[in-house]
Amino acid sequence: MEAPGKGGLVLGNLAEVVERVLGFLPTKALLRAACVCRLWRECARRILRTRQRLAWVSALEPGPPGGHALVQALARELESRFAPRGTGRCRCRAGVTSAPAPRVFLQRVHVLPQTVLYIADAETFSGHEECHEHKKARKRNSKETAIAIEKLLPKRCQVLGLLTPGIVVTPMGSSSNQPQEIEDGEAGFALLFPKIDGVKIQTFHFPKEVKNRVIDENKFAEAGLKNNPDLRVVLLFGYNSWKSGATRFLHQIVNPLNEKSIILAGGQVESFTSLISENNNAQPSDACGVVGLAFSGPQIQSATVLLDQDVADERTAEAAMQRLKAANIPECNTIGFMFACVGRGYRHYKTKRNMEADAFRKFFPSVPLFGFFGHGEIGCDRIVTGNFVLRECNDVKDDLLHGYTTVMTLIHLGSTKANQA
Repeated sequence: MEAPGKGGLVLGNLAEVVERVLGFLPTKALLRAACVCRLWRECARRILRTRQRLAWVSALEPGPPGGHALVQALARELESRFAPRGTGRCRCRAGVTSAPAPRVFLQRVHVLPQTVLYIADAETFSGHEECHEHKKARKRNSKETAIAIEKLLPKRCQVLGLLTPGIVVTPMGSSSNQPQEIEDGEAGFALLFPKIDGVKIQTFHFPKEVKNRVIDENKFAEAGLKNNPDLRVVLLFGYNSWKSGATRFLHQIVNPLNEKSIILAGGQVESFTSLISENNNAQPSDACGVVGLAFSGPQIQSATVLLDQDVADERTAEAAMQRLKAANIPECNTIGFMFACVGRGYRHYKTKRNMEADAFRKFFPSVPLFGFFGHGEIGCDRIVTGNFVLRECNDVKDDLLHGYTTVMTLIHLGSTKANQA
């Protein structure tokens, strides 16, 4: 009679044991394991619900020929968990082919991304690759590179891709790693936002149309930018700003949002390459418009500060970060953004590289920082706190469009369950 009792105890704790073991798997392997049986599927679902922290993939150095370093980094982190082809697979008694042993140093991503924002340097994203058949270099199209990235991500994932002159990126591994301002050369990053309880992230795109000079307000509502009491943060990016009427069109998008109690931040980029939520193939390469992300949810807190032209040394840069620190935004499950003019960086500070990223790290040692160097900045001093009180830098309507400045932004996505993996 003792044996059945022990057996019942083991079976009763089986789900707990399975969930504990599966919790060590990265997301892609976890999804494969969920196909084994109903018990594993339910355990996998519970594990994924606990993985609500932002993850990212960074590329800081040129990769081998044949593709952009960000594509290769994403492929390595998302796809290459298993040993290369040619390694044997073992066959279980039930006839199910099992996977080969994992390579420990790969596949660090433990979230299922629902929204992805990637930014890469414009110069090498459309670089040259060797064409062996014709024995000469072939121009690599940015759309080809974007498609390569999209194929690595879940089909239902929202993807927004931007190309900029320079990149601000935190290396992978830890949120406390030193962020880097990479003003020249091959670099990029991808931010992987999972499904987060109480948070909704929407991509949007407003192309400038010649025929319609007035923006359809229904499109604002569809993007979550109108009739949305939970809207807290909007990241906006204008593209092809050199086009006639591009700045005026950006004002048309920004001005209605400037009247709301929300955080606005972003800048002017070279171009956008991915927006899976719609078919953008019909957009001509020299068209202009605005793309972005809208963050909604009562638990979101955010703040921005503007570093104007007078911020020109380490002391004044740190003083600006002190203003951001004074917002008292929680630093757990928080991400930092830096949108800087291409004329700043070491060209502006002269005596030291990485000045603004270093100042940010001094006051926010555990918050990862991402962003770019672009052709114009969007933002001002604003703080949205837990009780949703907006504090502006002056009593008049804020001027949100700038040049030769830097906008620093914090976005807190709320407290989440700790990652169990």
